[in-house]
Amino acid sequence: MKRAVITVVGKDSVGIIAKVCTYLAEKNINILDISQTIVGGFFNMMMIVDVTAFDNDYQNISNGVESLGDEIGCTVRIQREEIFDSMHRI
Repeated sequence: MKRAVITVVGKDSVGIIAKVCTYLAEKNINILDISQTIVGGFFNMMMIVDVTAFDNDYQNISNGVESLGDEIGCTVRIQREEIFDSMHRI
């Protein structure tokens, strides 16, 4: 299984979760775990996803989620799990 971490940060608005989840489903990316919170009107979500069934290269996933972020007014990023783990190791 190839896993990745997706983060979504921005001003809260209706439909952020729905739009992100719909996009991932259309790309055959399965959500394994999700956490979201709203603090002071700002939305923050972190997802662990399985990209094994995605039929394009990783750069396409990255470009796609960044474009989605532009559409919904949020910053959306994806990182491979192993890179995320390495960056956050103490």
